[in-house]
Amino acid sequence: MNFRSLDDFWAFYMSQHSKPSTRRLHFAGTISGIIIFIYSLLFNWKFLLLAPLIGYGFAWYSHFFVERNVPATFGHPIWSFLCDFKMFGLMITGGIDKEIKRLGKRPILQPF
Repeated sequence: MNFRSLDDFWAFYMSQHSKPSTRRLHFAGTISGIIIFIYSLLFNWKFLLLAPLIGYGFAWYSHFFVERNVPATFGHPIWSFLCDFKMFGLMITGGIDKEIKRLGKRPILQPF
Protein backbone atom coordinates (compact mmCIF):
# COMPACT_ATOMS: atom_id res chain seq x y z
CA MET A 1 0.00 0.00 0.00
CA ASN A 2 1.42 3.35 -1.01
CA PHE A 3 0.74 6.55 0.87
CA ARG A 4 1.08 10.03 -0.61
CA SER A 5 1.87 11.84 2.61
CA LEU A 6 2.58 11.38 6.27
CA ASP A 7 -0.98 12.57 7.00
CA ASP A 8 -2.41 9.77 4.85
CA PHE A 9 -0.19 7.28 6.62
CA TRP A 10 -1.19 8.72 10.01
CA ALA A 11 -4.85 7.81 9.41
CA PHE A 12 -3.80 4.27 8.50
CA TYR A 13 -1.41 4.10 11.46
CA MET A 14 -4.15 5.03 13.90
CA SER A 15 -6.50 2.44 12.40
CA GLN A 16 -3.86 -0.14 13.26
CA HIS A 17 -3.86 1.09 16.89
CA SER A 18 -7.59 0.94 17.53
CA LYS A 19 -7.45 -0.73 20.94
CA PRO A 20 -6.42 1.26 24.02
CA SER A 21 -4.24 -1.65 25.18
CA THR A 22 -2.22 -1.43 21.97
CA ARG A 23 -1.64 2.27 22.48
CA ARG A 24 -0.69 1.74 26.13
CA LEU A 25 1.87 -0.92 25.22
CA HIS A 26 3.30 1.40 22.56
CA PHE A 27 3.54 4.15 25.18
CA ALA A 28 5.35 1.78 27.56
CA GLY A 29 7.76 0.74 24.82
CA THR A 30 8.45 4.29 23.68
CA ILE A 31 9.06 5.68 27.17
CA SER A 32 11.25 2.67 28.05
CA GLY A 33 13.22 3.08 24.83
CA ILE A 34 13.74 6.79 25.50
CA ILE A 35 14.90 6.17 29.08
CA ILE A 36 17.30 3.41 28.02
CA PHE A 37 18.61 5.57 25.15
CA ILE A 38 19.30 8.49 27.50
CA TYR A 39 20.89 6.17 30.06
CA SER A 40 23.15 4.66 27.40
CA LEU A 41 24.29 8.11 26.25
CA LEU A 42 25.02 9.28 29.79
CA PHE A 43 26.39 6.18 31.48
CA ASN A 44 26.97 3.09 29.40
CA TRP A 45 26.86 2.96 25.58
CA LYS A 46 26.46 -0.85 25.70
CA PHE A 47 22.77 -0.34 26.52
CA LEU A 48 22.22 1.50 23.22
CA LEU A 49 21.09 -1.63 21.36
CA LEU A 50 18.64 -2.41 24.13
CA ALA A 51 16.58 0.77 23.49
CA PRO A 52 15.03 -0.23 20.15
CA LEU A 53 14.77 -3.86 21.24
CA ILE A 54 12.62 -2.91 24.25
CA GLY A 55 10.69 -0.22 22.37
CA TYR A 56 9.80 -2.42 19.42
CA GLY A 57 9.28 -5.43 21.68
CA PHE A 58 6.34 -3.81 23.47
CA ALA A 59 4.92 -2.48 20.19
CA TRP A 60 5.19 -5.72 18.23
CA TYR A 61 3.75 -7.73 21.10
CA SER A 62 0.73 -5.42 21.09
CA HIS A 63 0.21 -5.90 17.36
CA PHE A 64 0.57 -9.68 17.31
CA PHE A 65 -1.33 -10.51 20.52
CA VAL A 66 -3.65 -7.56 21.27
CA GLU A 67 -4.53 -5.87 17.98
CA ARG A 68 -3.92 -9.04 15.92
CA ASN A 69 -2.47 -7.27 12.91
CA VAL A 70 0.91 -6.80 11.23
CA PRO A 71 3.04 -3.94 12.58
CA ALA A 72 3.14 -1.04 10.12
CA THR A 73 6.88 -0.89 10.82
CA PHE A 74 7.39 -3.88 8.52
CA GLY A 75 6.14 -1.99 5.48
CA HIS A 76 6.89 1.63 6.38
CA PRO A 77 9.62 1.82 9.05
CA ILE A 78 10.39 5.56 8.90
CA TRP A 79 6.79 6.75 8.83
CA SER A 80 5.87 4.28 11.56
CA PHE A 81 8.68 5.58 13.75
CA LEU A 82 7.54 9.19 13.25
CA CYS A 83 3.89 8.34 13.87
CA ASP A 84 4.78 6.43 17.03
CA PHE A 85 6.30 9.59 18.47
CA LYS A 86 3.32 11.64 17.29
CA MET A 87 0.98 9.20 19.08
CA PHE A 88 3.25 9.28 22.13
CA GLY A 89 3.09 13.08 22.19
CA LEU A 90 -0.69 13.05 21.89
CA MET A 91 -0.89 10.58 24.76
CA ILE A 92 1.33 12.72 26.98
CA THR A 93 -0.65 15.88 26.25
CA GLY A 94 -4.04 14.19 26.53
CA GLY A 95 -4.93 14.79 22.90
CA ILE A 96 -5.20 11.18 21.74
CA ASP A 97 -8.95 10.87 22.34
CA LYS A 98 -9.61 14.06 20.39
CA GLU A 99 -7.44 12.79 17.53
CA ILE A 100 -9.25 9.44 17.45
CA LYS A 101 -12.57 11.27 17.24
CA ARG A 102 -11.20 13.55 14.51
CA LEU A 103 -10.13 10.59 12.41
CA GLY A 104 -13.45 8.83 12.96
CA LYS A 105 -14.19 5.21 12.26
CA ARG A 106 -12.00 4.04 9.41
CA PRO A 107 -11.59 0.61 7.87
CA ILE A 108 -8.73 -1.44 9.21
CA LEU A 109 -6.34 -2.10 6.34
CA GLN A 110 -3.22 -4.18 6.08
CA PRO A 111 0.00 -2.52 4.89
CA PHE A 112 0.84 -5.28 2.38
